[in-house]
Amino acid sequence: MYEFLKNLDRRWVFLMMLLAVAVPILFRAQFPERPTGLARAVFDEIEKLPAGSRVLLAFDFDPASEGELGPMATMVVRHCCEKKLKMYFIALWPVGPQMIDDVIHKVILSDFPELVYGEDYVNLGFKPGNEGVIKVIVTDWKQLYTTDDRGTNIDQIPMCRGIENIQSMDLVINVSAGYPGTKEWVQYAATPYPDKIRIVAGCTGVQAPLLYPYIPQQLPGLLGAIKGAAEYEELVVQKYDRKKGRQPAAKYQEAKRRMGPQLVAHLLMIGLIVLGNVVFFMERSRRP
Repeated sequence: MYEFLKNLDRRWVFLMMLLAVAVPILFRAQFPERPTGLARAVFDEIEKLPAGSRVLLAFDFDPASEGELGPMATMVVRHCCEKKLKMYFIALWPVGPQMIDDVIHKVILSDFPELVYGEDYVNLGFKPGNEGVIKVIVTDWKQLYTTDDRGTNIDQIPMCRGIENIQSMDLVINVSAGYPGTKEWVQYAATPYPDKIRIVAGCTGVQAPLLYPYIPQQLPGLLGAIKGAAEYEELVVQKYDRKKGRQPAAKYQEAKRRMGPQLVAHLLMIGLIVLGNVVFFMERSRRP
């Protein structure tokens, strides 16, 4: 066995990794998730809002990061719909409105057709300016947002009447792939107005370590990458599907499905590292 492992062709390792990724994808394998405190904090911040509360959803990502953030955005919108919250969609990324439209069609129009555009949700579209947009709308909403994404005057949209700035929002939810994104929302909205603006967020894996210093004061909850999305997905599904005896739709299990190949591949990598060290120490013990 020692000689076999010592002389194992590395192409077998490549083949094992291929199978570790391909098999869970082909069989749509899902594994149990145990939500962490950060994912539960995001869930609790939304869950404690009473029906009719105003939520600003800033979708600052593009198709390149949809693999990590798409399921997260889908589940956040579904949770807001279940809670009957008023949803205000905006984007600081040029492709953000397309991401918003995708989620609106996937969740609201598909599963919550009773929600009325302009009364229950509104897409205010993209505004250029990066963090400059945040600096303006924390004090003067209408200086930038005079129409929605369809070109309708904001004063003609019932749910937008009476809003002076985003301090009127009960919660800000940012789904971010980079700059501008969660860091800018924390720095220019949550930090200057800690008693009036509350933010939770979801972000890519590489961005998460940069946001940990803001937890929990400026950023009570954070969903990190597809793992955080899967944990949050489990919390929402448990509350709104399983407790009611319903089978969740596949689109509300997408993060768990995407975690399957990642989990198996990580386990294989750990196993190979352990095995490599065993062979190394066996070889060293045989030296004279």
